[in-house]
Amino acid sequence: MNKDEFIKAVNELNINITSKQLKDLDTYYQNLIDYNKHTNLTRITEEKDVYLKHFYDSLTLVKIINLDNKFLLDVGTGAGFPGLVLKIVFPNLKVILVDSLNKRVKFLNSIIEKLELKDIKVIHTRAEDYVVNNREKFDIVTSRAVANLNTLSELCLPFVKIGGYFIPMKADAKDELKQAQNAIKTLGGVIKNTIIFKLPYDAGIRTIIKIEKLDKTSVKYPRKFNEIKKNPL
Repeated sequence: MNKDEFIKAVNELNINITSKQLKDLDTYYQNLIDYNKHTNLTRITEEKDVYLKHFYDSLTLVKIINLDNKFLLDVGTGAGFPGLVLKIVFPNLKVILVDSLNKRVKFLNSIIEKLELKDIKVIHTRAEDYVVNNREKFDIVTSRAVANLNTLSELCLPFVKIGGYFIPMKADAKDELKQAQNAIKTLGGVIKNTIIFKLPYDAGIRTIIKIEKLDKTSVKYPRKFNEIKKNPL
């Protein structure tokens, strides 16, 4: 996906991307590639692939929810996908990026500083530690291909405020959806909508799941990560 194709595809998502935002994304890309030469952030490095599989893919969140003036948490953000991309294109979005690896946090902070972005913070911690003082605080919590849906639900739903949404971004998730039904219910959520679509240029299947938070999550969740993996809900 070259830049013209990216602009066209983004317009088809009903996003009016500005020249400033396109310039910021280009700066993001150039710095990602430079940083990636000495610190592994992504296996995807060709410009056309980054614009399709990272930038465009991140923006497909708008297929399922309006992002205007929301408070969003991106759990396990990695090199900033989707949270940093969403912040660049939706400047009114308030964003927290959480990642457990300091090398990623340093990179993200450098991009935020270069682009002079406001109302965005990067937190170097694990989700199960960050939740202690941040329960039921966010309008939207998202995570892109970090873990299976069962595990992700326990890590992410405790952050979502009542009436807010947990929106995982997955590849093919049919089996995961079945296995996660009990966890989602136990944690106070309900699946409201699931959309499945193909990325352009046969770049793969994507599944975005909209889970509404109906009830408070018990303070016993999330458990420690090893326990979540050993005994899934």
